[in-house]
Amino acid sequence: MTATLPELATTTATRVEILVGGSWVPVCDGATLLPGRGVAVLLPDGRQAAVFTDRRGQVYAVGNRDPFTGAFVLSRGLTGSVGGRVYVASPLLKQRFDLESGACLDDETVRIPAYSARLA
Repeated sequence: MTATLPELATTTATRVEILVGGSWVPVCDGATLLPGRGVAVLLPDGRQAAVFTDRRGQVYAVGNRDPFTGAFVLSRGLTGSVGGRVYVASPLLKQRFDLESGACLDDETVRIPAYSARLA
């Protein structure tokens, strides 16, 4: 899910929040996000999420676990876009996951959790 990230140079106090179990949970400072690079965060229930921003300033949050290998590495993946869909490619086997829906672009039967994200 997405939220707009304002100019980082003037908003270092902005924090990213993810909707988990009906509550907004702060997960990182907005200044830690760089376009195309992910940040792994630990959620209160013990799950991991990967948080990204793109060059347009959109913030995304998805599960950090690669369902094909079981490794918690998606935050280390490369981001890109195809057909208007922004994705992260797993650094291991290169499957691509839509950052808005969590759907695997290479295998329609597989998906990862996608979270609503916002700036607060």
